[in-house]
Amino acid sequence: MMEDLCVEVPASALTPAPTAAPAAVETVFRIRWATSRWEADEAMRLRRAVFCAEQGIFDSDDRDDIDEMAQLLVAVKSETGKADVVVGTVRIHESEPGVWYGSRLAVDTAFRNQGKIGATLIRLAVSSAHAMGCRRFLAHVQSQNEPLFRRLHWQSLGEETLLGRPHHRMEADLAYYPPCTTPHVGFTAPGRSAA
Repeated sequence: MMEDLCVEVPASALTPAPTAAPAAVETVFRIRWATSRWEADEAMRLRRAVFCAEQGIFDSDDRDDIDEMAQLLVAVKSETGKADVVVGTVRIHESEPGVWYGSRLAVDTAFRNQGKIGATLIRLAVSSAHAMGCRRFLAHVQSQNEPLFRRLHWQSLGEETLLGRPHHRMEADLAYYPPCTTPHVGFTAPGRSAA
């Protein structure tokens, strides 16, 4: 005699067990002084991409004598499960006691819509120089970027032509840039991944 091998199984037992939601991908931008060789190398690669390939201001490299004395700043994108990537850079240097300059501000094209990378690089550039005795912070700003700097409390000291392009010589209002004494840590901003 054969036994009935069919067993009635409740419908709830046939529903697959809930799976864990995929881990959220967190993207953070760290804006700080460059501290490692790979950050400096990637900052230089980004500068070549912006100033040589994209804008055509320089033929193959934008480095100059200022790079020998300048402090390099970077914006590093850190994303869960991925290698860090430099997506922005600027350099600062003291030209004479108390007078500092910022130059070579560059943000990767894929991250310009983030809105805060360039502004935060500017903020750390001025604030870290301010902590080191800066009394005046100046920059030669391409004319298309002059409105951004104005919004960030800079004033134009006049127009000029540099490297065949219209620029504004601009000065930061140091009252809006409190000294930052931890530039190697810098600032952190949450963000969304652009790439």
